[in-house]
Amino acid sequence: MQVLSVASEVYPLVKTGGLADVAGALPAALKAHGVAMRTLLPAYPGVAEQLKKRKAVASFPDLFGGKATLLAGQAAGLDLLVLDAPHLYDRKGGAYGDPQGNDWDDNWRRFAALGRAAAEIASGAVKDYLPDLVHAHDWQAAMAPAYIRFTGKRPVPTVMTVHNLAFQGQFPVSIFGGLGLPGAALSLDGVEYYGGVGFLKAGLQLADAITTVSPTYALEIRTPEFGMGLDGLVRVRDHVLHGIVNGIDTEVWNPESDPHLAATYSARSLGARAKNRRAVEERFGLARDEEPIFCVISRLTWQKGMDVLASVVDDLVGMGARLAVLGSGDNSLEGSLLAAAARHPGRIGVVIGYNEPLSHLMQGGCDAILVPSRFEPCGLTQLYALRYGCIPVVARTGGLADTVIDANEAALSAGVATGVQFAPVDGDALRLAVRRTLALHRDRKAWANMQKQGMKSDVSWTHSAARYADLYRSLIAAG
Repeated sequence: MQVLSVASEVYPLVKTGGLADVAGALPAALKAHGVAMRTLLPAYPGVAEQLKKRKAVASFPDLFGGKATLLAGQAAGLDLLVLDAPHLYDRKGGAYGDPQGNDWDDNWRRFAALGRAAAEIASGAVKDYLPDLVHAHDWQAAMAPAYIRFTGKRPVPTVMTVHNLAFQGQFPVSIFGGLGLPGAALSLDGVEYYGGVGFLKAGLQLADAITTVSPTYALEIRTPEFGMGLDGLVRVRDHVLHGIVNGIDTEVWNPESDPHLAATYSARSLGARAKNRRAVEERFGLARDEEPIFCVISRLTWQKGMDVLASVVDDLVGMGARLAVLGSGDNSLEGSLLAAAARHPGRIGVVIGYNEPLSHLMQGGCDAILVPSRFEPCGLTQLYALRYGCIPVVARTGGLADTVIDANEAALSAGVATGVQFAPVDGDALRLAVRRTLALHRDRKAWANMQKQGMKSDVSWTHSAARYADLYRSLIAAG
């Protein structure tokens, strides 16, 4: 099968979050299931330069206000099609916003172009390449099913994957005239959403199948609490909705060979983690002692429960915990955590920003990771933690509930516990979860068994890639 994946970020070329990790790892995992996946992404600054054997394979004289070229090449084992449109993507800042963190005003145009290019490729724009199916990821790629449906020259089945329903790509109706879609597309059965244009809504409405990144999240988004205004549409289309949990790249995330660790190790040599722990202490200015180090590797936002964490950090230190935080996000939350570090020197360390090598070291050296998300479609951080013997302490929601086995009495007795779950997401529940974790840490035998059980967990793409391949085949066969 030839599958075109459409994504706004792909690790290791460009990454702002877990979407990039998934888009970067899934193609390799699908090879074993007879799927050849090419990935279409924008040519942000520096992306095209990473392509090997780069060549132009198509051109668009006027793609939303300027000339664009489609470049084919390989990078990091990925087969890529890069949309080189300087008027849309060649600018300082991030993938989605300016250097000050504000969304680009023309994001609707930038990501409509990505969807339009996908439809052109599906219609034969690239010589000798006709994908059997198009797989779009999140709102930035969600217009691909719309363009294929309304402007495509050949019917191609489409899959729409929701990584986070909270990010929807909603724009005023005034942009519709610039999308190049027929008037019929501005309807309830098309791209119209509450009087405006909804990119993600369009993908959910028009794709042949919808997937989201864990079974529990697939259930949650049917409800008003988690549906973010789209729960009605999700319920209408739940017959084509599939919850397929994410995996991780177990070569990139491998404690036995990770170059970012101070010391590599396995489940048989957990003592070597001590060198990584010392490196974490040094990097975060933490006092050297034997009290457990809890870490946070996250966007510092309300969704991730970081306001709840900020409200209880003094209590966590009082219980004996140390805390290392890596992330960025809301200015107020960054300030609250930095202030906590100033109040508790040697007990709390905070690094503001994104640092991929440091995140590996933290997974390999910290004792436990806190993930107090209010909602979490899948979450990859806890999967990395399981792989590295860093005990996940997670909210009981979405993919966190699906991937971490709570250390209750039954699970501990059976020897299958891999972490700690808690609910609801509030200060009292988080304090209790940390207290439980501290008690478990004092029982060295139980703690080591939890680490080993987590490291035995299958967090790879093996099972999930097979489910995607089966879904692709069924859609192509239904053709």
